[in-house]
Amino acid sequence: MPDLRRPLRRLVNRSVHRVWRWAEHVGDVSPGTDLADRFGTFGPGACLAFPLSDVVNAAAIHVGRDTLIGRYATLSVGYGPTQTVLPERGLVIGERCVLGARICITAHESIEIGDDVWFGQDVFVSDASHGYTDPDIPVGLQFGTHQPVTIGSGTWIGHGAMILPGTTIGRNVVVAAGSVVRGAVPDHAVVGGVPAKLIRRLDADRQWVRVRDEPAVELPAVTL
Repeated sequence: MPDLRRPLRRLVNRSVHRVWRWAEHVGDVSPGTDLADRFGTFGPGACLAFPLSDVVNAAAIHVGRDTLIGRYATLSVGYGPTQTVLPERGLVIGERCVLGARICITAHESIEIGDDVWFGQDVFVSDASHGYTDPDIPVGLQFGTHQPVTIGSGTWIGHGAMILPGTTIGRNVVVAAGSVVRGAVPDHAVVGGVPAKLIRRLDADRQWVRVRDEPAVELPAVTL
């Protein structure tokens, strides 16, 4: 008697993949879908890929025209869905951006991403962290100050980079994969490392020059 288990497994496997591809297609968040309607703005041609990780307080999130956001993304404003007072434009993503899979952007006051910004996968951006000054309170229960983040138009953020609270990144900047960035990064710069350092910059003759012994960023004062 023939063993039907292998053909049956193959059939089930093929069917699952077909259903999953169909779900990915119809599950995308695009203008005219219920979740898109809950955003503060969800521009024409924009798409948030399915499956997504989480969207928290969508009314305070604004996504520009023709922006594409990859699968398993987390977009969040505030400390949770029950928070009643939120910034009207807590997270603003510009037009024609491409943000890779598994990105996590958590805004508490203000994160602004310009037009034509591209992220690799697994990029993390936040405008707040945890405090640690009180030794008697668990760090996870100590909320840090809100420090707005700005990422200028035309910038590329590499795979796995982390953009920390208080960071201002200029226009047409390259942030190398795996970098941890905090502070002010000038226009037309290449930065990389942990913490990020300035690697190249555009000089007055519009030539990209390697930078040596020059700090990458102007760091803000730390408030304890």
